[in-house]
Amino acid sequence: MSDSKFVTCEELEKQNTFIQNIKELNSLKKCPTACVITYGCQQNENDSERLKGMLEAMGYSMTENRETADVVIFNTCAVRENAEMKLRGNVGALKSLKRKRKDMIIAVCGCMVQQEKEAEILNKKFKHIDLIFGTHSLYRFPELLYKSLSERIIDVVDIPGRIAEGIPVSHDDKFKAWVSVMYGCNNFCSYCVVPYVRGRERSRKHEDVINEIKTLAENGYVEVTLLGQNVNSYGNDSENEISFAELLNEVCKIDGIKRVRFATSHPKDISDELIDVMAANSKICPQLHLPFQSGSNKVLKDMNRGYTREKYLDTIRKVKEKIPNIALSSDVIVGFPTESNDDFEETISLLKEVEYDSLFTFIYSKRRGTVAAKIEPVLTADEVEKNFNKLLETQNEISKRKNEAFVGKIIEVFVEGRSKNNDLFLQGRTPENKIVNFSGPDTLIGKLINVKITDAKTWSLDGEIA
Repeated sequence: MSDSKFVTCEELEKQNTFIQNIKELNSLKKCPTACVITYGCQQNENDSERLKGMLEAMGYSMTENRETADVVIFNTCAVRENAEMKLRGNVGALKSLKRKRKDMIIAVCGCMVQQEKEAEILNKKFKHIDLIFGTHSLYRFPELLYKSLSERIIDVVDIPGRIAEGIPVSHDDKFKAWVSVMYGCNNFCSYCVVPYVRGRERSRKHEDVINEIKTLAENGYVEVTLLGQNVNSYGNDSENEISFAELLNEVCKIDGIKRVRFATSHPKDISDELIDVMAANSKICPQLHLPFQSGSNKVLKDMNRGYTREKYLDTIRKVKEKIPNIALSSDVIVGFPTESNDDFEETISLLKEVEYDSLFTFIYSKRRGTVAAKIEPVLTADEVEKNFNKLLETQNEISKRKNEAFVGKIIEVFVEGRSKNNDLFLQGRTPENKIVNFSGPDTLIGKLINVKITDAKTWSLDGEIA
């Protein structure tokens, strides 16, 4: 991999200088705080952990209270319109607060900002925003924040993104962590803005990935999830890099790491080598997220997905043969502009044939600048909503039935913390990524324990310590 894909040591040292400058300023204040609000995917969550790491290095304490925070950062998503509308509403709500607290810094960053003209729109509509920066400027956040203390800053660069190693990270969890192995995407699905806002594919050096995970293990982390827009393409941008399957093998050799997951896989790039590695390593969780998006070959072609229904199902068959206990999940878009009711029925038939454990379902959202945005929809909004509800009903029945098969079994569960819905219960996950709720003390958090499953719901399981 050429050095041009990496941020230089000199540039990182420059950012460290700004970190120290802000830290000195904060030493004169009483308990400065920062709040980071995240929209979107796991990659965005990982980016926010880096923002928090840099903020903590500058002397800020993290808070969830945006009303009292000295710095409020919105890390945005561009995949669906709903996330953008929510962002605008939340930023607008801070306008009156900014009038009262003129010293607070309001920043907006991430994928939405990186879209064409979006930063300009935000700048004109929300004059109380102090700092706007895109995905390619993340590593320069200390410099941008320092400058925003005295002037409004917009920094959205339309250049190839680069990899910055050594940025401070503050993980949201003490026992499991996201680890990005690559950034960007080369696929250009006709409905998706990711290649435009995240840039082309860039793989980290495998030595850097391994060293990061070794450090996590030394600090008590038990589970890691390797992230990328398309992890199956890892290493393709360098003649000297190992494959993703080989990287998984190396990660499994790290002492202390007991569970390994990854996301997201693209169906056109998944290899037999990767399936074999998954089957051979007990540390790799028997779980695969493989988005199919549509069961219709016509729609898949219009989406520029690069595979057919038949090819996708052939991959699923290979996975099930090699890993009989595999839990499958996927993404589906309903209402793509060229999708007819007959096309949608092909999606339903694929759903029934594969029988996913869980499904992430979305109604198509038009994204400015994509090929699909120029296509007039075949179905009405009412037809799309009807189909969407049918999809949910079909999948809910499958998910409940798949979960019921766990009742009576004793399963190893990684205890993550208190249940978000009822803090009287602990919550953990099976290797298949199924949520399990059960009673127990906080001393179990971060541990792997055996739990007997007593009841099954559509999206979770209940159990008791075995």
